[in-house]
Amino acid sequence: MPRTAPASLLVIACLHLCACATLPNGKPDPSDPWERMNRTTYKVNDAVDRAVTRPIAVAYQRHTPRPVQAGVSNFVDNLTYPITIVNDLLQARFRLFFRDTGRLLINTTMGLGGIFDPASSAGLEKNDQDFGQTLGHWGAPPGPYFVIPLLGASDVRDTLGRLPDSYLFTPQTWIQDWRVRYGLWGVELLDTRAHLLDAEKALEGVYDRYAFIRTAYLQRRAYLINQGRTNQKEREEQQYRDEQKILEESGPDEPDSGAPSQPPPKP
Repeated sequence: MPRTAPASLLVIACLHLCACATLPNGKPDPSDPWERMNRTTYKVNDAVDRAVTRPIAVAYQRHTPRPVQAGVSNFVDNLTYPITIVNDLLQARFRLFFRDTGRLLINTTMGLGGIFDPASSAGLEKNDQDFGQTLGHWGAPPGPYFVIPLLGASDVRDTLGRLPDSYLFTPQTWIQDWRVRYGLWGVELLDTRAHLLDAEKALEGVYDRYAFIRTAYLQRRAYLINQGRTNQKEREEQQYRDEQKILEESGPDEPDSGAPSQPPPKP
């Protein structure tokens, strides 16, 4: 069977089930015009997760020693950190770019390929950037909410942002041996799913999990993008204040020749 067959079957199943998806009563959410399709995809994703992904993540978290799990998480973070560094540069956040580059170099060398995290102890805390945030940083709207098959919550902007992050900025893409490449992606998926096990507690007792996840995702992404804009604005304002302070301190020694030092005499 061709490799594309399972993905094609999943898409066909989603389209077939769209006609059977029911929407909750009430006013439709304007951020989710594709809600019927999204709810169907969410149900398929949830079924696959309950049958395959979640049991593996539970077994991994239960039977793997904590130090090993921490080492795997550090390794995955370090492996995917070029995504953050490239997007720092694309957002013109040069200070973060140099800091995150230093973090990657320290953890790759002193941290034995990223298994350990000496950079955090040195004050270089982890940063998180992606191309979806870069698009939002420069004013691109999020577009409609969109549930990606097998991957979950997203929107149109973040879905498009996954393409360069996954196929240009990720080191795994450039590994020729497909077994190593997909093996690393599998480790990354396992680590990500294991981290989400604790977050599942927030869903206990929630009547409409789909709506809860949608709201949480959209609010989180808006916060990350607006925080980046706010931080940049604050840095620009601080730089302006510093420049004004320097001018004020140097004012008596170097008066502005374009303005009179004393008011003109009255006639």
